[in-house]
Amino acid sequence: MQILLTTLNAKYIHMNLAIRLLYELNKEYEGLSWKEFVIKEDKDEIAKYCSKYDTVAFSCYIWNITPTLEVAKKIKVLNPNCKILLGGPEVSYDWQDVIALPQVDYIIVGEGEIPFAEFIRHYPSVDKVPGVVWKNAGIAVENPAPAMFELKNFADINPYINDKPEELYNKVCYIETSRGCPYKCEFCLASLDNKVRYLPNERIKANLLHLMTYGRTIKFLDRTFNIKKDFTIDIFKFILEHHKPGNVFQFEITADIVHPDIIKFINEHVPKGLFRFEIGIQTVNQKANLEVSRKQSFEKTRGIIQQLSHKIEMHLDLIVGLPLDYWEDIKYSFEEVFKLYAPELQLGFLKFLKGTPVREKYKKYGYKFDPNPPYQIIESNFLSAKQLHDITLVEHSLEIYWNKKRAVNTLKYITANYSIFDFLLGLGIHFESKRDLHKFSLVDVYEIITEYVAVNYSHDNVVKEMIAIDYYLHHKVKPKTLFIEEVDRNIKSQIIERNQLNHHRYRYVILPLQFDYNVFEKENKVLNNDSNIIIQYDGVNKAEVIETALFAAQNL
Repeated sequence: MQILLTTLNAKYIHMNLAIRLLYELNKEYEGLSWKEFVIKEDKDEIAKYCSKYDTVAFSCYIWNITPTLEVAKKIKVLNPNCKILLGGPEVSYDWQDVIALPQVDYIIVGEGEIPFAEFIRHYPSVDKVPGVVWKNAGIAVENPAPAMFELKNFADINPYINDKPEELYNKVCYIETSRGCPYKCEFCLASLDNKVRYLPNERIKANLLHLMTYGRTIKFLDRTFNIKKDFTIDIFKFILEHHKPGNVFQFEITADIVHPDIIKFINEHVPKGLFRFEIGIQTVNQKANLEVSRKQSFEKTRGIIQQLSHKIEMHLDLIVGLPLDYWEDIKYSFEEVFKLYAPELQLGFLKFLKGTPVREKYKKYGYKFDPNPPYQIIESNFLSAKQLHDITLVEHSLEIYWNKKRAVNTLKYITANYSIFDFLLGLGIHFESKRDLHKFSLVDVYEIITEYVAVNYSHDNVVKEMIAIDYYLHHKVKPKTLFIEEVDRNIKSQIIERNQLNHHRYRYVILPLQFDYNVFEKENKVLNNDSNIIIQYDGVNKAEVIETALFAAQNL
């Protein structure tokens, strides 16, 4: 039997760890092979490739289940005898409708290591395979669950050993050091496995060394990497001893339990920019947290972020739609978290994942959600459909202007002086009235925010100047003049000469301002002071401000 392990990744840079592990554990079976696709690839071409096999095993998630089922249907047309086996979190719960589909023959429920090995061993006698759902005369049958897979069996497994080393560098390389999560957040599948199990430590380090040698971006899949202080510091030390230039490491952590020793270690030893921390704050509203069995101290979380943000790049997450989280609660959470100025803030919407308690209890809170993946909230007792739509506009503005680094100065200034939530909401409404939220030019981005400010913040000239600064700083090559005119040509020449700037190697934009940009950049406050700001372009990197520029006007 020829078996293909495969999946449809969301992007080319992503890699599927599951099929690599299953292949390495079972590679002695000579009919086994693996291959990855991307959801944007032509489904007919994917099906054509897969149809050559006797069995195709797909790794399924919320982002790929719909195209996966489409491909499976096409495979059956090309080769009716090909068997389709599904596994992964998206088909491990509430699988009844999926197994009923004519293009699906088998489903592995839960962890796949034992069931997949037994499937290969016993096929076609699948009644002997633990953890498998199959059809007997058209009736779905669920075999008993297997024993828990011992992670010590990964002692000799490097899932990336078959990847071409040169291909690892431009992809996100995933590594797991543990499985399970100690928390019970009812919106998360990880809450269903509260027993945390660790892989063999030497194997973790061997795989990590391989990825550091050939890869660049390495993302740890552990739900809470910092549960064990000694383990966390040990892995950090190993990384510091062996990482290569260009390596970046991303960890999902629970910030309010970060041990003081970890903070001390980071501040004393970890270079800036090497680590990224993904922190799920979700909401500041304690009532909402407790309603979904989530324990969190935002004060502690904020304190940890503030202690580490000068060393660690922070990626913060919020969830819209939790029980007891009303409009004003969401606004408050957003504004408090935004003040931390993390490089990336994700404003996500509650999803009713199969198997999660929040999905099982949806009627209790009046939830309506999309029945199709990703099962996103539509409305509830706490938020109307209109309010949820409005918050999606906040999310679009956040993504366009903050996460894409197009208006960082402007939004910091707004946060210090106005409601950032209201600003982004109004901006999102205006943007939607002008352009498709997913199709726009870079000039559109700045023209739309300028139009919005001209109508709603006409009294505040500093906002207009901030937009202009963001516009000029976002480019690598000097852009066309927009929003603020440069100083007079003669004055510009004098400033360049007085400050001994290399106008042969660089290009410059010199703008007149009503405030001291240096003070704002360092302290996030506006000090009224007529000045000039010099922005320098080298044609390769993004533009930068020359600090002495603010004093150039005084030197003339």
